[in-house]
Parts: sequence; C-alpha cells; structure tokens
Amino acid sequence: MRVVVVDTNVVLIANDAHPEASPECVIACVARLNDLMKSGVLVLDDGYRILREYQKKTSPRKAKGVGDHFVDWALRHQGQANRVQLVTLTEYEKHRYAEFPDPALEHLFDPPDRMFPAVSHKHPAHPPILQAADCKWLDWWPALDVCGVKVEFLCEADVCRFYKKKFPTKPVPLFP
Repeated sequence: MRVVVVDTNVVLIANDAHPEASPECVIACVARLNDLMKSGVLVLDDGYRILREYQKKTSPRKAKGVGDHFVDWALRHQGQANRVQLVTLTEYEKHRYAEFPDPALEHLFDPPDRMFPAVSHKHPAHPPILQAADCKWLDWWPALDVCGVKVEFLCEADVCRFYKKKFPTKPVPLFP
C-alpha cells in the first residue's frame, strides 16, 4: 500500500473547487484520491490540524465531490492504521513545528502549509506530499528533498502556468 500526505489543494481540485485548475488537473486529483481510498494509506497529524483544514474547505456530510468523499473516508477510517496513520506534531508556536525538516526553510512557507512537511518528516516512511497546484512548492521541494521529504506534483502544466503568473520575472523551476 502506498503511504502519502495529501495537501489540501488536491482535495479542493478533486471537488472542482479551483476555478483556474485545468480539467486534466481535476482528473489527476480525482484519480489519485480514488486510488488512495481503494488501496492507500493517508498520513495525518494526531492533533487533527490537517483534517480540520480539509473539513473547513469541503462538505464531507453532503459528499458531492470526490474531495468531499475523500474527507468523509478519512474521518471514517482514522481509527484504522492500515488506512489512516497519525503522527504527533510538537507545535511550539502557532504553525511552527519541531518536526519541520529544515528550520532555515520554515519561514519561507505559508504558515498553514508547514504542517505537511512536518507530518511527512515525522512519519518513519517519510511519505511523499501530494501537491496539485500550489506553485510555491516548486521553490520549496529541492530543500525538502535534501531532508528526505519528497513532493509529488500531480498537475505539472497547471503548476507551471500558475508559477509564471505569480512570478513573471522568474524562470519556472525544475520538477523532482
């Protein structure tokens, strides 16, 4: 079984809730979440920060989209270690974690994004972080990779397009 950490934007795009995401990106996110629900393992923090973020941005009780179904699946399977595994994070300040893989890099991250590398780094398997369309991760993945935290981009064309729009004077970084 594949073990992964899932960034919230994968869930949102699977719900078709990102207006600029391409249909191909939506399909990629839907496929990956469906695969995960069938035969994968999701890693979350035991303080439920990630799960709360998912819940704030979805409607798992109404379950209209695949992202909603995924959050409902995570809620229902959180007690089953063969489907959802939990790690403990030490939050010493709001959005600052002792488990973050590189303290020198931490200040570059959006505060809510810091929990994903911390969870991956804390888990003994260092599962990859599934990332859909947040282009800032293109700048972050090389330093995370050095620390043993992998980032898997599901929507390369979209990430490039968003990066060019957000940082028009910078060249698009390479992918892992």
